[in-house]
Amino acid sequence: MINYTNIFSNDGMTYQQYRILIDELLLQHKTTGPDDSDAMLHYTKVNVQRMSRVDKTVKLNEEFLNVLNNVKNKYRFLVISEGWCGDAAQIVPVFDKIATSFPDRFELRFVLRDKNLPLIDAHLTKGGRAIPVLLILDEKGDVVKKWGPRPDILQELLAGWKRDSSDMMEIAEKLHGWYAKDKTQTTQQELTKIFKDLT
Repeated sequence: MINYTNIFSNDGMTYQQYRILIDELLLQHKTTGPDDSDAMLHYTKVNVQRMSRVDKTVKLNEEFLNVLNNVKNKYRFLVISEGWCGDAAQIVPVFDKIATSFPDRFELRFVLRDKNLPLIDAHLTKGGRAIPVLLILDEKGDVVKKWGPRPDILQELLAGWKRDSSDMMEIAEKLHGWYAKDKTQTTQQELTKIFKDLT
């Protein structure tokens, strides 16, 4: 049995701590996780820029704000992520925006996937350790909702791109192009459906 409350309280980092950890590791030519290759360092540096951009530009849309306003109880967000993950960079600022907009209702913590393998292995996506994963915990510490690692429509597009090409740089370009055009709206739409169940 996974003790989510224990992981949240003892291992969880705030968004600020998560960002600082990534920055500090980069100064040592490292990233989160076991792979400190030049490619992973490059992805991490670009992801820091992506997170900063989304932090500055993300606005919760009106429908989502209305739903969040009607959430009755308090919840904790446990996010499984890594600094080198491109999807995480595009998505986790949205989780922070929710938590900072409603601090009386939501508390946010991050844990690293590769340091918490039993946790991610309990929440695989089609058998893979895909991230980010958002676990919404109730006050008893039970997982009431899960979302991730990316919007459904993008999951389908990505599967198609991978069938058509093995060039990961080309696929990454398409992926981040999609995120840039979407401006977090599809992520917010999917999260709106999830949070409606909590009102």
